[in-house]
Amino acid sequence: MSVTVDVNLLVYASNDDDEAHPAALSFLERLAAGPELVYLFWPVLMSYLRIVTSQAILPRPLTPVAAVENVTRLLERAHVRARGEGERFWSLYRAGDGQAARANAVPDAHLAALMHEYGVTTIYTRDRGFRRFDGITVRDPLD
Repeated sequence: MSVTVDVNLLVYASNDDDEAHPAALSFLERLAAGPELVYLFWPVLMSYLRIVTSQAILPRPLTPVAAVENVTRLLERAHVRARGEGERFWSLYRAGDGQAARANAVPDAHLAALMHEYGVTTIYTRDRGFRRFDGITVRDPLD
């Protein structure tokens, strides 16, 4: 079985001003320790870099160097895979929620299509909106 992580948990783990920080960091450390196969999709990683380095979003943003180092440490794990859109992505996006997705639902439909493309069935997230996608199990590790 393989899993993925949504950007919100990565941000909470990096934002020590958020009340969810200790639990998110502990969860991410457990996931990083393995051995469960973890897919980190490029759109999530790029969103993480955008959010945690933004002064408009975080009270104390990370430096770009620190943010990139966080991603690098995760990607260096033998059981972590970084993936992006493959040849089947567009057809999976359209067959899923992609034709109806708009505004803030577009990134979720994007991630759901990537999960289907790589056979990832579980997402760790605080976003309950992922429950609308068939074949995806949503787990909130902070509940």
